[in-house]
Amino acid sequence: MGLMKISSYAAGEWVAPSGNLVPVFSAVTGEQIGDTGSDALDFQIMLDHARNTGGPALRQMTFHDRARMLKAMALYLNDRRDDLYNLSFLTGATLADSRIDIDGGIGTLLVYASKGRREMPDARIYIDGEVEMLSRKGTFVGRHFCTPLQGAAVHINAFNFPVWGMLEKLAPSLLAGMPAIVKPATATSWLTEACFRMLVESGLLPDGSVQLVVGSTGDLLDRLDYRDVVAFTGSAATALRLRRNANLLSNSVRFTAEQDSLNASVLGPDVVPGTEEFDLFVKEAANEITTKAGQKCTAIRRIIAPKDQVDAVIESLAARLSRANIGNPALETTRMGALASQGQKRDMLEKASKIGAECEVVFGGFDAPQLEDKSMEGGAFVRPMLFRCPDPDKATSVHEVEAFGPVSTVMGYSGIDHAIALANRGGGSLVASLVTAAGNVARDFLLGAGANHGRIYINNRHSMKESTGHGSPLPHMIHGGPGRAGGGEELGGVRGVMHYMQRTAVQGSPDMLTAIGGVWTAGSSEIQAPAHPFTKRFEDLQIGETIHTPAREVTLDDIERFAHFTGDTFYAHMDEEAAKANPFFPGRVAHGYLLLSFAAGLFVEPDPGPVLANTGLNGLSFQKPVSPGDSIRVRLTVKRKTPRNEEYGEVAWNVTLYNQNDEQVAEYELLTMVAI
Repeated sequence: MGLMKISSYAAGEWVAPSGNLVPVFSAVTGEQIGDTGSDALDFQIMLDHARNTGGPALRQMTFHDRARMLKAMALYLNDRRDDLYNLSFLTGATLADSRIDIDGGIGTLLVYASKGRREMPDARIYIDGEVEMLSRKGTFVGRHFCTPLQGAAVHINAFNFPVWGMLEKLAPSLLAGMPAIVKPATATSWLTEACFRMLVESGLLPDGSVQLVVGSTGDLLDRLDYRDVVAFTGSAATALRLRRNANLLSNSVRFTAEQDSLNASVLGPDVVPGTEEFDLFVKEAANEITTKAGQKCTAIRRIIAPKDQVDAVIESLAARLSRANIGNPALETTRMGALASQGQKRDMLEKASKIGAECEVVFGGFDAPQLEDKSMEGGAFVRPMLFRCPDPDKATSVHEVEAFGPVSTVMGYSGIDHAIALANRGGGSLVASLVTAAGNVARDFLLGAGANHGRIYINNRHSMKESTGHGSPLPHMIHGGPGRAGGGEELGGVRGVMHYMQRTAVQGSPDMLTAIGGVWTAGSSEIQAPAHPFTKRFEDLQIGETIHTPAREVTLDDIERFAHFTGDTFYAHMDEEAAKANPFFPGRVAHGYLLLSFAAGLFVEPDPGPVLANTGLNGLSFQKPVSPGDSIRVRLTVKRKTPRNEEYGEVAWNVTLYNQNDEQVAEYELLTMVAI
């Protein structure tokens, strides 16, 4: 097989490498397998294509349109995983490693597709938060709205996850409506390029919505402005160099970083050998050392255990690591493959030597592992290394130097406060894990270490069967951390989408906010329905369509009958003297749920029709008690409409109850499914 020509994709065309070519090598054999280069790229043309073609096309789509696009992308890639697995072996990844990368990336697309449909509107504007009353009579109000940024998102990804790294950034940016220029790490770029080719060939993405730079980014960052975003994953040193770019600083270009960090795993003071928690702790540590050959930004670098448990941890962990077969990643029997490159191997061994200057090796070592296949002796294979730090308080390198590979250090602590202090010595981390069965230990750990970590993973026998692992970022939760970890956040569901949108405070009348957001705002004009809205199909209902019901008197007999029927004989409903002694009530009052039942009786249309089911009730609040002899009436308004499928959509109704004096006594949001 000839050398691969790893190409870029710019302005809708594949651009073959030319000029100063950069060779790329197999991590398994060390042989050159291809070359690449970006000298032929015109980065201004790429930016213009993203801003002027991709951006407008994406912004014409609603969040639901983009979510459906993400789902289709995921399904398309899922059908082609085997081709990606075969290429992934060349990066040194085992099949299990490749599944984390490839299946994990596909799964992230699916999660964002689901969240886009469920948590975002079928609209082009996202509403953030509730209405703020800015005037006494409510004619001038405010609300925050989010719209897509009108530039390009430049995604600079690390070498260790060539597929997941690309897809976990593409998912929120495309859902936001922002085009992306993807820059993979050169060392494993052939796998990213193969996945990217599949996306282009699928025809699912609008022209200009995604582009690919394999090789140097040249002067790309110098051409960005306030409309653009840079999202980076990689080393702290590279992030610092990029952050210092004068153009990024002068134009206030958004820059988010997810950097490698010295993550810790803490064995709780309540855990002893022979327990399920102890075995879990050792298993998690071994997995993080060997998975992806330790090349994970979330891998456990520091293992923190009670001083009297350090020997037991080392003994158990060494026994487990000794069973980790190292070799050809394509073989099912292989537990740990190779590092991504010889350069990565040299860097890891150099950093491990610095750690070894103040710690002792208790498992593994610096010599190369014995491989059965001699053709792989040029590969970037290393042995797992486990160090013991005898004095973690005086040590410095172990808290400052990261050997990005299968390297970890065990150290002892004297109490939970000491364990927290050691975990925090990492200077800001993506994740810390805690194995404990004690809730007070978990609470104290969060209070002491939370500000220094982006994620805290707590596990024990009750959660271990379904837990996802210390080193697994999930698209539902934020991925990032303070300090050394970069100070940024990725993923986190809709939170991740917000990195690619501008939050704007809009002030105006309720009618203006309703018109902008497509959600009825209290105080807005009401559309008087010519027929009961429950008789209308989903597409025929208008935002603001309203009915006002007749009034109904609430009698003492109603209250007593409801109390005895339901069993709710709380004194405020049944004992006049006791109720009057309560500062909230003038005497006996109606049950809140009685009022809801009467409200439904006032506004429900009883005949069969388009309303299929009530599915929820949100934000219920009671403003004023209702006494026997009072009357209530209801205002029912179409507040929000969200399509769900071809058969029905969700309608949110504002339901407000008033008494005979036109005073508001209760309010809630009713959710119904209505036929299309």
